[in-house]
Amino acid sequence: MPKLKKISGKDCVKILCNKFGFEVIRQKGSHMVLKKQTPDGKVGTIVPNHKEIKLGTLKGVLKLADVKEDDFAEFQ
Repeated sequence: MPKLKKISGKDCVKILCNKFGFEVIRQKGSHMVLKKQTPDGKVGTIVPNHKEIKLGTLKGVLKLADVKEDDFAEFQ
C-alpha cells in the first residue's frame, strides 16, 4: 500500500492533470483551481502552489478531487 508523501503544489497539479484528467481553469494568488468532467458531472479541487503541501492539505485536495489516496500515491 503506497503512502502519501509531502510534495510541491506544482507536482500535485502535474499528477492530477496528467494521470487523472484534470485541467487548470484559473489561478488566483497561490491557489490553482482544477476541474474535470465526469459522467456524474463536474469535479473540482483547489491546489495551493506552495513549495511543500502538508499531508492534511493534500488529503483535503484529493478528497475534493474524488481521487483515492492510494491511486495518487502510486504516481509520487
